[in-house]
Amino acid sequence: MTMDRSFYEELVQKARAEGIVRYVVGAVVPKENDEDVLLLKRKPEDFMGGIYELPGGEVDEGETIEAAVFRETMEETGLKGKNIRAYLGHFDYLSGSGKPTRQFNFIVTIDPPFTITLQEHSDHAWVRRETTAQYQVTDSVKQVLESFWRRDFQQ
Repeated sequence: MTMDRSFYEELVQKARAEGIVRYVVGAVVPKENDEDVLLLKRKPEDFMGGIYELPGGEVDEGETIEAAVFRETMEETGLKGKNIRAYLGHFDYLSGSGKPTRQFNFIVTIDPPFTITLQEHSDHAWVRRETTAQYQVTDSVKQVLESFWRRDFQQ
């Protein structure tokens, strides 16, 4: 599967047709070994405070999904994305303000060094499949990570 501009546009069009009004992106950021994946811990005072999540955030008005993935990864971690390797699917939820939201998830390749600079989170962790249970993550994020580790994704 080719992830060109039309691919990203189709994701948004389908979400819109299904009544989704807010779009966010999530980045699965693996280290070079493809086993360790970055999770960020939400600040205690934030919505869903204390959980670990993927780097990501809202797609701004007029912004492409692809641009949002790179911007959010940089803003939340200080890491510069090199490319989007694959699409890992989506999940839907109601935002803190009650808006139907769809999170589109992608594998993002980063060039070393993997030096994390946190701006919006209280902590970070590099997790492996066998250590994920030690971290409080939503079922939706667990499913995204499992898709990554099973190599069940579209490139």
